[in-house]
Amino acid sequence: MGVGDKYPIFPRNLIKHNEHGMKNICTTCLLAIIFLSLSTPIEARKWSLKDCIHYALSNNISLKKTSLKHLSAIEDTKQSQAALLPSLNAATSQNVTYRPWPQTGIAAEGYVQTSIDKVYYNGTYSVNGSWTVWNGGRNTNTVKLNKLTEKQAALDSATMANQLIEQIAQLYVQILYSSEAIAVNKSMLASSMQNEKRGEEFMKVQKMSRADMAQLTAQRAQDEYNVVEAESNLRNYKRQLKQLLQLVDEDEFEIDVPHTTDAMALQPIPTVKTVYSAALNYRPEIQNAQLGIESSNLSVKIAKASRLPIIGINAGVGTSTTSMSDYQWGNQMKNNFDIGAGISLSIPLFDNRQAKTAVNKAMLQKQNYMLDLKDKQTTLYSNIEDYWLQAVNNQNRFKAAKVSTQSAEESFRLLKAKFDEQLINIVELTDGKNKLMTAEQNELQAKYLAILNIGLLKFYQTGLME
Repeated sequence: MGVGDKYPIFPRNLIKHNEHGMKNICTTCLLAIIFLSLSTPIEARKWSLKDCIHYALSNNISLKKTSLKHLSAIEDTKQSQAALLPSLNAATSQNVTYRPWPQTGIAAEGYVQTSIDKVYYNGTYSVNGSWTVWNGGRNTNTVKLNKLTEKQAALDSATMANQLIEQIAQLYVQILYSSEAIAVNKSMLASSMQNEKRGEEFMKVQKMSRADMAQLTAQRAQDEYNVVEAESNLRNYKRQLKQLLQLVDEDEFEIDVPHTTDAMALQPIPTVKTVYSAALNYRPEIQNAQLGIESSNLSVKIAKASRLPIIGINAGVGTSTTSMSDYQWGNQMKNNFDIGAGISLSIPLFDNRQAKTAVNKAMLQKQNYMLDLKDKQTTLYSNIEDYWLQAVNNQNRFKAAKVSTQSAEESFRLLKAKFDEQLINIVELTDGKNKLMTAEQNELQAKYLAILNIGLLKFYQTGLME
């Protein structure tokens, strides 16, 4: 079992879980997630946290899909606005008729009747317009409703962008931790190789048994396995991050490793109340739920408007022509020209309960949005509280782990010196070495988790880079 599996910085299921103004929120808080005041120059072919987030916000397929929904909502708004204007239609029809009919004439023998085939043409031309003057505010409220839907679609994109940023931050920190964990394993491997070499020297002078030597060799082999496993875990975390970035190239994916300090893990932790109060004002999921309540109010008004009369006006001009007329085409167009206008009033009397059902369903939808807002507020508070608890716990763990690491280092140094003098056996040396590795890994784990959790709290609090 490698470092990444033996000492995961956070559960893997957590890893596999963010309009113009909302995009600014996402982009300005990029580095605040973890390294709030950190700025590292980008080396060639290396990705910083900022690079990863910028690229993901531009290329992630799921985020692009939500953006398309926003564009679709914009089109709905434009269509509802156009519905406020009069409609105008032009129409024409051209008809050909074949009709044989009897024709009477005078001949030498008297009246005769013959059948003559006749083909004639008819044409009509018209322009008609109509305008709904009043329908209980249904059209204007529909425009308002579509504008709210448009904003909600933008907030959906912002919410997904925030989620994407959190996932990237978690994976990024996991990669940083895994990279340092590899270094710890390699250090342990180097120590094991030295012990094995020392054991071989003891074997030559018959100061060590073959059984003890076999234990040293087995420990060295186990440490080699741990290094390979840790490197494999690191590659897997990089693969997951590449997937979020929608990268499909085969180039080596390298992370720009920033400089982290103990002070970053030990910085003051904002309170849950402070973070929650600030988050309520700008988090897109909260704003979305609030807009849902507003949209349900408009839906109620639209539903009630279906009970009210509809007043409309219409007007039209038209003319017609026929080949059966003795007048020329231009004269026919003039002589048959007519203009008409009118007003219409439609009063709903009985609609099979459609209006009442629509009103009731809109009011039920409003209650659903109110519950949704409460649920999102509760979820937001729970997430913030969880990050706060993790930040506090990992900060305390980090403090304790540093003391433990210092003690384990001193203990192992003394044990190794005693081993070199053959004052202790292999079991004692191995036990001291394993305690040192565990202490170093625990320190790294607590350090990076504290940095991550504090960074996420500030991300929820401000959404801005400090």
